[in-house]
Amino acid sequence: MSDDVMNHYPPLPRLPAHVGIIMDGNGRWAKQRGLPRMAGHRAGVENLQRILDAAMKFGVQIVTLYAFSTENWRRPHEEVTGLFNLLREVLDKEVAQLHQNGVQLRHIGDLEALPDDLKASILRTVELTRHNDRLIANIAFNYGGRDEIVRAVRAIVAEGVPAEAITDEVIAAHLDTAGLPDPDLIIRTSGEMRLSNFLLWQAAYAEFYVTSILWPDFGEEAFYEALRAFANRKRRFGALDDSS
Repeated sequence: MSDDVMNHYPPLPRLPAHVGIIMDGNGRWAKQRGLPRMAGHRAGVENLQRILDAAMKFGVQIVTLYAFSTENWRRPHEEVTGLFNLLREVLDKEVAQLHQNGVQLRHIGDLEALPDDLKASILRTVELTRHNDRLIANIAFNYGGRDEIVRAVRAIVAEGVPAEAITDEVIAAHLDTAGLPDPDLIIRTSGEMRLSNFLLWQAAYAEFYVTSILWPDFGEEAFYEALRAFANRKRRFGALDDSS
């Protein structure tokens, strides 16, 4: 979409600083076209750049992308291997452009279970882009919300923090997203109405937006519609507004 078209979007009165996206529907997208599942995953990866560009154009500061969950290991071995290969390809071919565009790439999840070469590539990418500040993109790869909380609790115990000193702030400081604000908006593509173990702690007061659009087809216009829906929500965080 050209900048001229982008300029025709009505300005929004409020933007989410942090958007989490459950990128769902790659397999169904491929099936609808008579293609193998990996073709859908590849199309989904190609959509990542479009959405990162859109996030920067619209002024979103942080995006967290659910790429591979701790439960995805249950999928067929060839699909898991294919997803690893796709991530390797992205790290090899796309990171230089993302770095040039000012994107800071972070990883959230458990790196230890990943192949050594993939883990090393992720760490190099994180180090390369760590000073970029135009957009923070968290890639949730081998990530699960419950696993994240367990790892945080173990770290707190290992540090010898007494039980009475454990607060919301202490737990948040030991999560993979430590130092970042919680997501304001969680988007799920493909129409499924569940969180699927994504940012369980951080999403406590996030607004949810579900669309039937499959992830490879979720473009800039659809992203804007999600942001527009967020801008029209009233966020009370457990309190009452003036009309209640």
